Amino acid sequence: MKSITIKGSERESVGKKATKALRNAGKVPCVIYGGDKPLHFSADEKSFKNLVYTPNAYTAVIDLGAGGKFDAVLQDIQFHPVTDAIVHVDFYQLFEDKPVTMKIPVQLVGNSPGVRSGGRLDFRIRRLTIKALPGKLPDFFNVDISKLKIGGNISVGSLLSDDFTIMHPASNIIVQVKASRTSGKGGADDDDEEEGDEAAPAAEATEAAAE
Repeated sequence: MKSITIKGSERESVGKKATKALRNAGKVPCVIYGGDKPLHFSADEKSFKNLVYTPNAYTAVIDLGAGGKFDAVLQDIQFHPVTDAIVHVDFYQLFEDKPVTMKIPVQLVGNSPGVRSGGRLDFRIRRLTIKALPGKLPDFFNVDISKLKIGGNISVGSLLSDDFTIMHPASNIIVQVKASRTSGKGGADDDDEEEGDEAAPAAEATEAAAE
């Protein structure tokens, strides 16, 4: 998986006064969890632009200069309720031998003949939550819809791999082509219950407990 570097500085004080001063200076207080102890640092708010405001999934390299570099994944982010400015970020440190859980974007590839025939594309799951070792995390999932006809679907089971565990039932539908009025096939299935795009309980990035 591709990574984005965040350059920051270790924090000597984590009190409210120091935190307020950082935010007033355009910096974001952050914490890296997962190591021997939490590591507090700060970074410029603009440093998070490519990590936060994107449909893609990235890991992060936290560069603290003389304090060292840490491979991590975004765990939680807090925004100001009025301005939407980033006010706090939590990261989880990555280790080569410890699985983490992440949401990976799904990309549709090709053109569906069912859609060309007047069917309606129903893209149900746009991100798949998976558990994998850091070195096995994919950048995205490509789902080929070039053979998807009206009434056809592609499920989670088609993407199973030994490299990772998908935290959704294999039967969950990722994408399907439903009949529409213009397709001449009727639209009775339009009332089918929609699948959510959330997995069975899984954090954004957590160490696999008791692994």
